[in-house]
Amino acid sequence: MMSNTRDNGDAVAPAQVIQVPSYWEEAKIELMKRDRIMKKLIPQFGDLHLVGHSDPFTTLARSLVGQQITPKAADLAWKKLLLACPKCTPSQVLKAGAEQLSACGLSKRKTEYLLDLADHFKAKRVHASQWGEMDDEAVIAELVQIRGIGRWTAEMFLIFNLLRPNVLPLDDPGLIQGISVNYFSGEPVSRSDAREVSANWEPWRTVATWYLWRSLDPAAASVATPASDTGPRT
Repeated sequence: MMSNTRDNGDAVAPAQVIQVPSYWEEAKIELMKRDRIMKKLIPQFGDLHLVGHSDPFTTLARSLVGQQITPKAADLAWKKLLLACPKCTPSQVLKAGAEQLSACGLSKRKTEYLLDLADHFKAKRVHASQWGEMDDEAVIAELVQIRGIGRWTAEMFLIFNLLRPNVLPLDDPGLIQGISVNYFSGEPVSRSDAREVSANWEPWRTVATWYLWRSLDPAAASVATPASDTGPRT
């Protein structure tokens, strides 16, 4: 299992934890009314709910560190990074530089990704303070300009940082597997199949996706990342 981390609650820099999303209870009720699978699935998890973190830079940095490595390796690298950059701010990451970041166990590529992320934030080439008011696709368009961030990572950011209620991450293996297991008796599922099933979930596709993740791994909504999720490499 991979740690590019849907459940960002295990090893993060100090950040304000966002409590129950305001829409969660309404979404649960509506999904259970409309969808026979959700009616059976949702009650299995009681009061559990999506938990995110409010610091955009930390969320994205943690995601980059965790790409395509095991949870154990990701946690170790993250803890080492926090020793080098205790507040995990863009300025601290830039000040640490490539050599110190590499000493945290990060590959040359991930080191470059983190420095590019920090540079985007420090130079205000992304508008993090405005993301709360921007629509989903506009936020994604900004995020994928950062090296190492592709659509999947951007969609995870929408879910876990901005707590957007209607994200459908079709590149996510866990979502596809969850639909396969719960709706198609384990048979292969195409993106078209996933879209058809999810039409019944709007405008709460994030919530339905989260419950499908949980159905695969009750302990943590965290499964494998796509083989590649990198943005433009300039």
